[in-house]
Amino acid sequence: MKQSKNLLAGKRDTLISFGIVIVAFIVVQIMILTGNISSSLKGQLVPICAYVVMAVSLNLTVGILGELSLGHAGFMSVGAFAGIVATTSLAETIPFAPLRLAIAMVIGAVCAAIAGVIVGVPVLRLKGDYLAIVTLAFGEIIKNIVGVLYIGRDSSGLHFSLIEQKFELAEGGKMIINGPMGVSGVTKISSFTAGFVLILITLFIILNLVHSRTGRAIMSVRDNKIAAESIGISVTRYKLLAFVISAAFAGMAGTLYAMNFSTVTAAKFDFNTSILILVFVVLGGLGNIWGSIIAAALLTVLPELLRAVNDYRMLIYAILLIVMMIFNNSGVKERLMEKRAARHAAKQVSKEGL
Repeated sequence: MKQSKNLLAGKRDTLISFGIVIVAFIVVQIMILTGNISSSLKGQLVPICAYVVMAVSLNLTVGILGELSLGHAGFMSVGAFAGIVATTSLAETIPFAPLRLAIAMVIGAVCAAIAGVIVGVPVLRLKGDYLAIVTLAFGEIIKNIVGVLYIGRDSSGLHFSLIEQKFELAEGGKMIINGPMGVSGVTKISSFTAGFVLILITLFIILNLVHSRTGRAIMSVRDNKIAAESIGISVTRYKLLAFVISAAFAGMAGTLYAMNFSTVTAAKFDFNTSILILVFVVLGGLGNIWGSIIAAALLTVLPELLRAVNDYRMLIYAILLIVMMIFNNSGVKERLMEKRAARHAAKQVSKEGL
């Protein structure tokens, strides 16, 4: 009986998550076609998609696994710059932009996953504040490495160096990453449709993972590590699996985000970005995937919606954040959820009686 209830709850959450995304996509497309969307808001569509993917992927680590990570922007940075290098290198070979973007996202995901393994193997032995501090340090290390990284491409291939440019490019060659100046002259190939597809893929994989046997093992590690070990669950294996999958999707989001701007620097993926994504997850509810979607979209677009009250918009934004945080952790929300669950149970009983 309990297992069937969990399955029903899982299906309901999946339908809600996909429903929110699909309805939002249709509404935005109608607004674009009818001209009822401002240019500033239209420019926020791809970043919103990237932040939604970031929030959902971080929720896998923070909400489902129960480990606090403050370095998620570091994986986003790895995916962003790996994706830029990939799209620049493949520009002549694959002129079709959507296909080139898809390949770049896969490359960004693989690079971020590798970074996740490198960080996760030693770091996931820690927990609580120690894990948060180490992941925060990782994010800053990545930002500083990219800040001194030089990558160029010419007829002989890719050239790399650190600290300073130690290579000469042949005629017709091009610098891709130019140290602290970052990347400039990027061809924008990201689109709202590509972001929509990436969100659907992210939801499909993560929701199926969460509601699978593997997902239940991950949650058992979160709830009681000792009990999980006693029944033969490999704690390190499942923690690393969740962490690496989360990093991979952050890398894909980074590629999508970076290919929406003509200039990208490492400073865009700093500590503040990691905290912002964590705020999305906390406000949406730990372990609540559709809550993360709503929080990421709402809090990204809110400053633009408040532009009419420009002098007070950041003050209003901060007040709304505080109110949402208080409500999210208050007894009011719990009572509302209990009433909703009671109504749902009553409906089920009445159906069974019929």
